[in-house]
Formats: sequence, C-alpha cells, structure tokens
Amino acid sequence: MPRDRRLLWTVLGINAGFFVLELGMGWLARSLGLVADSLDMLADALVYALALYAVGQAARTQRRVAQAAGYLQAALALGGIGETVRRFMAPAPSPNVALMVGIACLALLGNWATLRLLQRASTEQVHIQASQIFTSNDVLVNLGVMGAAGLVQLTHSPWPDLLIGLLVFALVGRGAGQILALAKAPT
Repeated sequence: MPRDRRLLWTVLGINAGFFVLELGMGWLARSLGLVADSLDMLADALVYALALYAVGQAARTQRRVAQAAGYLQAALALGGIGETVRRFMAPAPSPNVALMVGIACLALLGNWATLRLLQRASTEQVHIQASQIFTSNDVLVNLGVMGAAGLVQLTHSPWPDLLIGLLVFALVGRGAGQILALAKAPT
C-alpha cells in the first residue's frame, strides 16, 4: 500500500504541474488543443487524488472510485465538445505553433513518464488500471497536438487546432466509457 501511495502522489504531482503549465501556455498560444489537454491533465490529477483515497480500501470502494473517474472524464468530454463547437462557430486567429509544439513535447514527456511509472506498478487494482487507460490516451493526445501544430503552420488556419481539440475530447469520452466498463466488470 505505501508503494501505491508513493506512485499516486508522484503521478498526481506530474499531472497537476502539467495542468498549470499547459493551461497557461495554451491560453497564451490561443490553442484549444493545449487547453483541452490541460483540462485532461486536471481531470487526471483529480482522478489520482481519488485513487489515493481508494488505496487499501475494499474492492467495492475501488470500483466506485474508478466509476467516479469515468464520470469525471465524461463530463470533461461533454464540456470540451461544447467549447469546441463554440469555437467552430466563432473562430479565433491561428494559434502560436512554436508554443503548441514546445508545450506538447513537454507534456508528452510528462505523460510518458507517468505511463511508465503506472506500467511498472503491475497491479490488478482497478483504479490503477483505469489510470493506465487515460494516460495512454494522453500520450496519443500530445502527438495529435504536435501534428495539429504542423497543420496550423501549413494551412495558416486555426481549424487543425480545433479539430485536435475535438479529437481530444472524443478520446476522453472513449476513455470514460472504458473506465466505466472496467468499474462494472466482475471481480
């Protein structure tokens, strides 16, 4: 149990730190992709905080924590899709590509480190497995933000950033479904 707690505190710190970094830089860069990823990092940090509560608890409590994580991810996805639709209707200037790429690269390193730490834990506890699911999605998101930055540069349009923002929120929604299914699976 102390090992699980150390692991969760570590990944909570990584995600909380990157939430602050990506939100600030995403706002400065005018990038929905970075802002979306920052909010996903916040959701992850909150989920890790919930998982800290679940360590050492009964399997039923762990499943409830995983279920809460799934619902949190679903709410984030729905809110983000709403914001993306709003931005499609009233597009802003193209985002700052250099900031998008630089911050997405840093976030990729943070998510990769988090994923490696979680994979090394090799546990059957459902809240840790749920954490692995959404961290895997986060790695894909970071690569997508970098790709969108390249397309923004080529097209001189904000649309690729908006599309990656929409994709981020769709992946978050898919991850929410996976986590909710995992929480309902028999022991």
